[in-house]
Amino acid sequence: MFSAASIATMAACIFLFGLFFSLVINFRYIVKNAEENVSVTVLFDEDADQATINEIGEKIKQYKGVTSVKYISAEEAWDDFKTQYFGDTEEADKWAEGFENDNPLANSSSYSVYIDKIENQDALVQYIEGLDGVREVNQLKGATQTLSTFNKLISYVAVAIILILLCVAVFLISNTVSIGISIRKEEIGIMKLIGATNSFVRAPFIIEGIIIGLIGSVIPLILLFILYNKVVEYILTRFSMLNSVMTFLNVYQVFEVLVPVALVLGMGIGLFGSIITIRKHLKV
Repeated sequence: MFSAASIATMAACIFLFGLFFSLVINFRYIVKNAEENVSVTVLFDEDADQATINEIGEKIKQYKGVTSVKYISAEEAWDDFKTQYFGDTEEADKWAEGFENDNPLANSSSYSVYIDKIENQDALVQYIEGLDGVREVNQLKGATQTLSTFNKLISYVAVAIILILLCVAVFLISNTVSIGISIRKEEIGIMKLIGATNSFVRAPFIIEGIIIGLIGSVIPLILLFILYNKVVEYILTRFSMLNSVMTFLNVYQVFEVLVPVALVLGMGIGLFGSIITIRKHLKV
């Protein structure tokens, strides 16, 4: 009965851990996608020739952490601006024709630079500003700080909750093993009197703790696997406006990390809780 109660409690702890893990890994994935879309815009000196621009691009590509460098010519910049400002109507085309031979963005060719970690963007900006031929470097300072702060907050909260769940689980396993020792104290005393070693006496409790942890991990993993896709589907259906903003990991991407972590965590908690309890209470 005590083992069943301990398995149920362990399952609840691992379920909460798996639920929280799924939330965190998806939030980090969403933030990572947002980071990948935040770029640094590099503008060049007005007298910079194409060779200088190409050289700047090569130096930026060599910087550690840069994932991509996209060159936007003055003509491409004007075409994008024309589409956004004038639209696609015939009247808009007539307005745009007045600038056909006089590109207002003649000196606006640029690089859009993307980096793997948003917190390293300030260092990248300083590096680019020191390159010859660079006139200006623009970055979304607010977005950079917000994403960096959000990343740190997720990490701190994740560590705190995981530590709390670990402490609760170890406490519960310890209590279960302690009760088991108390119930079988007389039996254990007889075993030691007829020559059983401490290792022989300890082994069943350690194995019991590991089995409790293993069973308590498998049950919530099955439940989470069934619920994950249903929850994601419900969220995207119920809040359809999120489809263009948020992309969730599929269940296999989450569980390829969650399954080994949860199994090792469950068995480790069972083992650790058993060892601690036996050292304190196995004195017969």
